[in-house]
Amino acid sequence: MNVNELASTLNCEILSLPDGERLVENIYTGDLLSWVMGRAESGCAWITIMTNVNVCAVASLVDAACVIIAENAEISDEIIAIASVKGVNMLRSCASVYELCVSIHEKANL
Repeated sequence: MNVNELASTLNCEILSLPDGERLVENIYTGDLLSWVMGRAESGCAWITIMTNVNVCAVASLVDAACVIIAENAEISDEIIAIASVKGVNMLRSCASVYELCVSIHEKANL
């Protein structure tokens, strides 16, 4: 499933979508950025509630297919602009991290 399809399937708000055709290969959840840097795999849909500028850097570093901001967490326009410039697909959902993981697992078979 690509990021466009995932966003539609999960009814996510699109914040930044420079590469909607990027394939989502796995799921990773985590809010401790140093932990995510060492464990998230390339092509993941990274689900987090973190919304600071370092999320964009970590998403780029691990080559995440997308970042999904869970629980409708507030994120500034500045961070969204940085995500776009860095080529980071960023979505937002009102669902919890758990609900997003279950939905992706069921709908995308990941």
